[in-house]
Amino acid sequence: MPKIVDHAERRAQIAEALVRVAAREGLHAVTMRTVAAEAGVSVSLVQYYFDTKAELLHGTLEHLERRSVERWRERTRDAQSSTRAIAEGFLAEALPTDAESRAHHLVWTSYAVLAMTDPDLAAHPFVDGPNRRERELADILADAATRGELHPGRDHRAEAARLLALSHGLGTSVLVGQRSTDDAHAILAYHLDRLFLPATAGDLHPAARKEDTT
Repeated sequence: MPKIVDHAERRAQIAEALVRVAAREGLHAVTMRTVAAEAGVSVSLVQYYFDTKAELLHGTLEHLERRSVERWRERTRDAQSSTRAIAEGFLAEALPTDAESRAHHLVWTSYAVLAMTDPDLAAHPFVDGPNRRERELADILADAATRGELHPGRDHRAEAARLLALSHGLGTSVLVGQRSTDDAHAILAYHLDRLFLPATAGDLHPAARKEDTT
């Protein structure tokens, strides 16, 4: 009986191989051949799932986004988590606190730089992922505002954009050694303290419970 191939698992295997190559040698070292060698598969198999290097890179970004969402939801699964904790955990995903998140941040930042000058990469909807994350955080803040957990008069969409820009900037500063992850967390907490009312303990946000359907 022929073996049943899990195509999603195979794509994830290839994406993880790309992340390892990029984290070790830089995104410039990524080719179909280096990724195939890292994954222990043939170049033709990589090309079966990704026609071009640009598609391979973009597919890897989507894989990293899914992994980021999974880690965030796992950390905030505790039913005692407040809406503030949900938002803080969401933002902390942009910080390179371990090998996996460091590789994620490195690949994402490197792709952004390459996309500025590479027409093939720029043609892919690179901003779709960040836009999704921004809308999700805006929804979390809107829910907090409905619960009366935010200082009045705050625009949850503008605050989501501000906080994500802050967290990504902090992530880069940690990556290059400008500050520690503890310092970055403290800065995030400082800004959240000025957005959320003190001593809030809302119910677990629905976004932390729902399954990722992307």
